[in-house]
Amino acid sequence: MLNLNTLLLRQRVHAAHGFDCEAFQYSAQKSTPAEIVARLADFSAGLDVERLHFVGHSLGGLLLMRMLTQTPRLAPGRAVLLGSPVVRSRAAEGLAASPFGRRLLGPAGMEELVLEQGRRWTGEREIGVIAGNSRFGLGHVIGRIEEENDGSIAVEETRLPGARDHIVLPVSHSGMLFSLEVAQQVGHFLVHGVFDHPAQ
Repeated sequence: MLNLNTLLLRQRVHAAHGFDCEAFQYSAQKSTPAEIVARLADFSAGLDVERLHFVGHSLGGLLLMRMLTQTPRLAPGRAVLLGSPVVRSRAAEGLAASPFGRRLLGPAGMEELVLEQGRRWTGEREIGVIAGNSRFGLGHVIGRIEEENDGSIAVEETRLPGARDHIVLPVSHSGMLFSLEVAQQVGHFLVHGVFDHPAQ
């Protein structure tokens, strides 16, 4: 899993489904996407497993997609993106308008969140995307996001063409990492290849 703050999520996914979860850490401010992706590819290739699933939050999901595209010969498995702005990030674009914001985003954030947009998934690995719609955060102010959003990223910014499934949950952008419902949905997708959508 990507992101330093995934301990609770990892514990819950392990407890519910028995997955052995490893965390990959990186600094968006100190490293370029190419450097992070190369390290992640080496990290992933070094895991001696028959099946290899991935979970990436926000920018981590975008870096994960790049790594999976560039490193096709990994053990088979699935991937879940949590609040990753695969289409665009108006919040990041708003930050990039100032020198302070650009420093906050760092090389990885500037390239992946601002310059690289409109992604499409064409790989064999099934990808599921979880979006939030609890507007707790400054993204709707910085990015002028008026429609459904998680406080940082609009739901429409997470809709990845080529993804296997997509679900919207009542969580904020950071709150995804601490949500029991998100952990349950992550595990469900990794096991079944679809989310557990409520009956209509």
